[in-house]
Formats: sequence, C-alpha cells, structure tokens
Amino acid sequence: MSYQYNSVNVKENAKNGINHKVSIQGFEGCFHQEAARNFYGKSVEVICCSTFKEVVDIAGDDKKSNGGVMAIENSIAGSILPNYNLLQKSNLTIVGEVYLQINQHLMVSPGVELVDIKEVHSHPMAIQQCFGFLDKYNWKLVEKEDTALRAKQVHQHRSKHVAAIASKLAAEIYDLHIIAPNIHTLKNNYTRFLVLQKSGNTKEIMNANKASINFHTDHSKGSLVKVLAKIADAGINLSKLQSFPIPGSDFKYSFHADVEFDAVEQFYSVIKKVESITEEIKIYGIYKNGKVLPLPVAKVQQMIKAKK
Repeated sequence: MSYQYNSVNVKENAKNGINHKVSIQGFEGCFHQEAARNFYGKSVEVICCSTFKEVVDIAGDDKKSNGGVMAIENSIAGSILPNYNLLQKSNLTIVGEVYLQINQHLMVSPGVELVDIKEVHSHPMAIQQCFGFLDKYNWKLVEKEDTALRAKQVHQHRSKHVAAIASKLAAEIYDLHIIAPNIHTLKNNYTRFLVLQKSGNTKEIMNANKASINFHTDHSKGSLVKVLAKIADAGINLSKLQSFPIPGSDFKYSFHADVEFDAVEQFYSVIKKVESITEEIKIYGIYKNGKVLPLPVAKVQQMIKAKK
C-alpha cells in the first residue's frame, strides 16, 4: 500500500509566493519536518518545539504560525493519547493528514567506516526498532531524547567513532553519510500526522472524504450502538474509534471517531441524525484522506496495456 499527502490550496499558495510556517515537535531533520514537507512542500518553514503542548499553543497563535503538524498515532505503537487530549482542548481544526513511513538510517560523518564506529546514539524507540541490525555489532547503544538532535551533534563534533540513527532528511540537513540505510526491523511502520490550523482561519477543502469527530452519549444501554448503526447505515466507513474518560464523571466516556465517505453531503446528513442521539458532538475537521489505496487490478492491467 502506498501513501501520499493531500494539501489545502498548496499549489495556489505556491503560485502566489505564499509559504507556510508551522510548528512541529522535535529538531530540524525530524520526522515531523518530513511530514510537514510532504504536505506543504519543501519551502515550508518549521518552528521546532520541545513538547506537543507547545506545538498546539503556537499553532493556535496567528502571530507566530500558520498552524502545526502533530503526530497522532503509529501503526506499531498505537494512538498517542495525550495528543488527542491536546486536540480536544485546543482551538485548532484538522485540515489534512499525512501517513509517513518511518525509515531509520545509520549515519556518520563523511569518511567514517563501519569499523570505526564504537557508539550509536538515538532515541530509545529508534534504537528498539533497529535491534535486528544493531545486534550484529558490538557497539555501545546510547539512548538520547531526539533522533534529529543526535544527527546534529554528530555533525557538530565530527566524531569518528559515533554514529546516529535518524531520518534521511536529517542526513541531508547535517551533511552526514548514510552508511547503512533502512536498518529498522519492521518495514511496515507508519506514523499518522495531523495538519492543524486555527479554527476560523480554515477554508472548505474541495473533495474532502474524511472527518474527525468527538461525541458522547447519555450512557444509557445501547446508546453507543445506536450512533454506530447510524454511521454504518449511511454507508460511511468508521476507520477509528477511541474512547476517553470524561473528567469529573463516574467512568463515563467520550469517543473520538474518524469516518470516511464518498461525498461531504453524506457526512453532514449522518451528523444531523447522530445529533439527536448524542449529548454533545464536535467536528474536529473535514479533510482529504491522506492514505492512497492501491489501484484496482483491472486498472493496473489497463495502464500496462496502454504503455505497450
């Protein structure tokens, strides 16, 4: 399965010389920056933040940014629950999403060989993802707080004995040599990023086919099933359902749902039906699905014949 980004008036903005400035978590060269580039293009300017809360705060400030890009779930590690809470409390709207394949590379200063390496530095998660490769060598593994920052420090110190595990973008930015590419054990590792803008600053997205909502019911018997039945009866695909405890309640829950549809009118129609059987419902955003489905076999065969 392949993935690509979906953008909001990016081509139009590029023609008019308009560049985006967005907040991200991490240092230059991190996967958040890759996601921002995938969505907005290489000209996007990033504001590097140390925490996701800072990402959300800056994304909601017109004077500082045009929005933000924030990881929300990973195909291996699952949902990043604190980020859903940040989204719920924010003044932000989801205007797009990016599914980014996480490829980890071993990088060194130019001229350094594998035999020269004594230590490998990276984020603990990145190191864990690469144990299949790292176990082949007797290197000291040093856990640090950020993959891109490790790459930056290898560049700054020009160390002959320290390597970093980071993204291809980090190697490009810090002029490092990828001595061993794609060293992660599990190749099907994707992170989903949300593209966020301040509510009120967003425009209608043409050909939108996905939405994110949050709702809660009266918690009576069968109340959740009734909501899900309305969604299913409308021919809408429920691609994600995540529960969250409602603060101050006695084990009552709200639900985050991602839904996919063919036409936005289809979505609005089901929302009207769901409103009557929920206590509260909030639309986080209506946007384009960032996941590109494989072409049907018949279509692929047709394309092959056309090339002959």
